[in-house]
Amino acid sequence: MFAKKECVAMLLAGGQGSRLQALTKNIAKPAVQFGGKYRIIDFPLSNCINSGIDTVGVLTQYSPLVLNEYVGAGQPWDLDRLYGGVHILPPYQSSHGASWYAGTANAIYQNINFVDRYDPDYVLILSGDHIYKMNYDKMIRCHKESSSDCTIAAFEVPKEEASRFGIVCCDESGFVCKFEEKPKNPSSNLASMGIYIFNWKLLKKLLQKDDADQNSSKDFGKDIIPKMLKNKLKLKVYPFKGYWKDVGTIESLFDANIDLIKDENPFNLYNPSWKIYTRSAVKPPQYIGKKAKVLNSLVTEGCQIDGDVSFCVLSPGVVVEKGASVKNSVIMSNSTIKAGATVNYSIIGENCVIGENSVVGEPNQYEDNASNLEIAVIGPNIKIKAGENIKSKSMIEKDV
Repeated sequence: MFAKKECVAMLLAGGQGSRLQALTKNIAKPAVQFGGKYRIIDFPLSNCINSGIDTVGVLTQYSPLVLNEYVGAGQPWDLDRLYGGVHILPPYQSSHGASWYAGTANAIYQNINFVDRYDPDYVLILSGDHIYKMNYDKMIRCHKESSSDCTIAAFEVPKEEASRFGIVCCDESGFVCKFEEKPKNPSSNLASMGIYIFNWKLLKKLLQKDDADQNSSKDFGKDIIPKMLKNKLKLKVYPFKGYWKDVGTIESLFDANIDLIKDENPFNLYNPSWKIYTRSAVKPPQYIGKKAKVLNSLVTEGCQIDGDVSFCVLSPGVVVEKGASVKNSVIMSNSTIKAGATVNYSIIGENCVIGENSVVGEPNQYEDNASNLEIAVIGPNIKIKAGENIKSKSMIEKDV
């Protein structure tokens, strides 16, 4: 038995991320790069350590190799602890046989023994594909003060987008009176963020009962939460007012990156009191050539720019050669834009080469509504030959 912890966090990071298509063909969604020097999983892990939570289980499943190597022993996030720290939790073979995680609830059920080692009062359930900063300690205090069985973090979304989320309706006291999982006609625009705090002893019983239910889909939003409401358990809403973005689609991933360079700066990466920690390779300083032009962009260490870059996010080691033009795009680590190439409204994966005088994407007036964008996507490790023309909305998964 390990030393008792008040709260253990369980980070669901096993989703396939199929809506990101070429970008997640060989890696898990939480391992996708974001904001120049980060990966998506950096944000919930940093939130945990900044909130005083030092025991985190990372539940992996789909193409976990890059993610497992990246998280490692948790040193960049100060989670390499003797008691607690970060633990990678893939599906494993038990005495009953091997089984993939059947759903979000089943993933926690399969790791009951891990949680029990720390005998926590509370379990914090997190998703591995959101960009945000949240003090989970404040949410835990809200949970305690309300004497709730479960607390759900919720965020107001535009009404036209509400059908993409689990929708929460609450009474005047802030307790949940109705929960709808991705409804066609939402009753409100208060969306569940997929962040839950449960009393562990209660959740353990609920998971065991749910596992025995052959009609259950083993999901928190579809099964556990509705059953709790049906049994008149107390579910509290914790309203979140900061920046939050579900980056599960190409458009939302692109939009969240571009948010970092908007004039109003809706998401601040530079607040020293709430740092986002990351594991990044040591790179030399960025270099901007004599005739290069860089405008309103995030340019990370190790980049070499001799061409024109504007309204872009460049990860470490990106090369933009002389005469190349890169605009309104996200370029991931160690990719090269060769001389004379043009890149517009695109996401270029890691380790790509865009050949000389090639054209990727097309000019497109940027609008606040990301769904109107026509983004070209080049998957990781792809080479585009010289002189090729890749149209907008293309999804490239092999060399051209």
